[in-house]
Parts: sequence; C-alpha cells; structure tokens
Amino acid sequence: MSIMPDSWIREKAQKSAMIEPFVENLKREGVISYGLSSYGYDARVADEFKIFTNVDSAIVDPKAFSDKSFVDRKTDVCVIPPNSFVLARTVEYFRIPRDVLVICLGKSTYARCGIIVNVTPLEPEWEGHVTLEFSNTTPLPARIYANEGACQFLFLKGDKVCDVSYADRKGKYQGQQGVTLPRVEAK
Repeated sequence: MSIMPDSWIREKAQKSAMIEPFVENLKREGVISYGLSSYGYDARVADEFKIFTNVDSAIVDPKAFSDKSFVDRKTDVCVIPPNSFVLARTVEYFRIPRDVLVICLGKSTYARCGIIVNVTPLEPEWEGHVTLEFSNTTPLPARIYANEGACQFLFLKGDKVCDVSYADRKGKYQGQQGVTLPRVEAK
C-alpha cells in the first residue's frame, strides 16, 4: 500500500472527478489552509453545522439517534460550546476509487486550539460529502470557520483491488449529502 502524491491526486480529481470542487494549489493567506498539498488534500468545512445540545435531556444512542440532540445553524463561523461537539460536512464531494482507502487527519491549527476533527476512513468506492465531527476539548467556547481548511485526506492505494467495495455492499452512508447523522440498518 502506497501513499499517493499530489500529481496522482490532481490527475484523479481532474479526470475522474474524485474531488469536486477541486482546489489545485494550497490556499493559505488569511485562512486556515485548504487545497492540494504534497501527499494529501486539505478539505474545507461547509457552512452547515449541527451543534450538540442537551436542552431536551436526550440520551446519545447510536442505535436510536435523535436529531433533537442538535440545533442546526448555517453560518460562516460556528461556535462550539465548551466540552461539546458539532457535526459538519466537507465542501468537497468525494468519489473514492476501488483500489484506494482514504484516511483523514485534523488540521494542526485546530488541534493546537484543543479542537479535534474525527472522520472514519473513506472506503473503496464510497462517495459523498464527508461528515466531520469537531470536538471542543477545552472549557471555553471554540470557533470553526466555514469555507476554510478543516482536515487533510491521505490517499492510500492498495497493492490489489479489493474483492468487495463499499458500493458493492450498498453501504448505508453511500452518496450522502449534507450533514448525515448516525444510523443503524433495520433487521
């Protein structure tokens, strides 16, 4: 398995629409950086946020998740309450090739402020907007800036093509758009 360089990412983005919209060069001036880097792609967070709240004393249950645990905001700057989190999504829509697995890591700018970005791997042939979780580990409110860098995606190409892809399994998050809450398939 090899990590793929900027030239490969650029080619896949331009010829196969692997990343849309695609930013050719790293944008840095006055913003948290985003765009193509040496061995990855720094994606942006969109302006749609679901801010966790416990106003209705809901229980967090991944098998029966209630959207009453969140308030929705469309804004350029999202404030995460202390010791809480928000769900958001990438501006970019991803289409992962069958022989690639994508790992996501948070931006150091946010990590140095106590804000952790969590994303599960993007599996072969998964596509959609990536749902991002921003956790504020501090006792203070924290800001997230829409349309600026949020995390970096690293593309790992397998030595062989997988037998069964995410699309083959008809994964439950395939083609997701917007901020997608957790779900468990019915029996």
